[in-house]
Amino acid sequence: MTLGTLAGLVGVTKGQFGSEPPVDLYCGDMNCYEVLGLSRDSPKTDVKSSYRKLAAKWHPDKFRDEEEKAVAEEKFRQIASAYEVLKDDDSRVEYNYMLDHPEEMWRNYYRYYSRRLAPKVDVRIVLFFTISVISAVQYYSAWSNYEEAIKYLVTVPKYRIQATEIAKEDGLMKRDKKADKGKSKEEIKQEDEKVIRSIIEEKMDIKGGFAKPTYRDMLWVQLVFLPYTLWTWTYFYTRWLWKFGIKREEYGEEEKVYVIRRNMGLSQLQFDAQYPADEDVTDLLDQELWVYDNFKEWKQEKDDEMRIKMAQSGRYKQYRRYMKNHGPDRMTFDDS
Repeated sequence: MTLGTLAGLVGVTKGQFGSEPPVDLYCGDMNCYEVLGLSRDSPKTDVKSSYRKLAAKWHPDKFRDEEEKAVAEEKFRQIASAYEVLKDDDSRVEYNYMLDHPEEMWRNYYRYYSRRLAPKVDVRIVLFFTISVISAVQYYSAWSNYEEAIKYLVTVPKYRIQATEIAKEDGLMKRDKKADKGKSKEEIKQEDEKVIRSIIEEKMDIKGGFAKPTYRDMLWVQLVFLPYTLWTWTYFYTRWLWKFGIKREEYGEEEKVYVIRRNMGLSQLQFDAQYPADEDVTDLLDQELWVYDNFKEWKQEKDDEMRIKMAQSGRYKQYRRYMKNHGPDRMTFDDS
């Protein structure tokens, strides 16, 4: 805030509550138009040219005397403040409103500070930058999760053995003595590891948060496709309400699987991971689990089976004994 602006604030306050006349909120002890030697009808080109002339005339570097230099600095700040107000169309409209309505002191204060304290950066640029950063972090995190999943699967003996067998059947791990000449054992081992990894990446269908990322998972792409997504969502539920809510038609196979998945409370990825084979889905359909009563009975049976299985589990028994003897908030150390 400039000294001229500060003087203007003090002057307005005195004018409202004391005996002194009100002072311009923006340009101190003078009207901003008067500071630049303009009228309210002056075009924007005159504002710029007048500012350049006065700024050159009152630039502090042109004065050597300390007293004259101090006066020039104050005058220069006042000229700069007037130019900042009048060069912008919106700011000029607000200033003219204040001149026409000096009695609306608090509203003028609000308009004055809301403009000066508002962020100077375009909101669109901020949104663009924020969405871009989120998309980049999202993409990096997705690839990191996928890489961690692949690294883990490569170490699992079951998948490693299967991948090695596939590589041998396809001749991918067949060594060529001429090509391998000059290579160390470590380099040959790394090449075999790359072959095993590539096969696991190709054969494994990883679902959920560790799935291989695609461009459609990024926030920018999702925002671009948002209108289409909203349209398909609206169409789906409107069609569902019309066919099965109002007309009371019977479910098709696709609708039955959808209702079963909703009854289970699973997303599409979770459902596909738990029931990957067509035989699994067929078994659910044979039990008519889209009927909620049938689903409740099936769910109760599954819960009972899980409780029996856990009760027979040695690990679970050990855990229950520990909780019974020590409680949930005690910690012991095995010093053996």
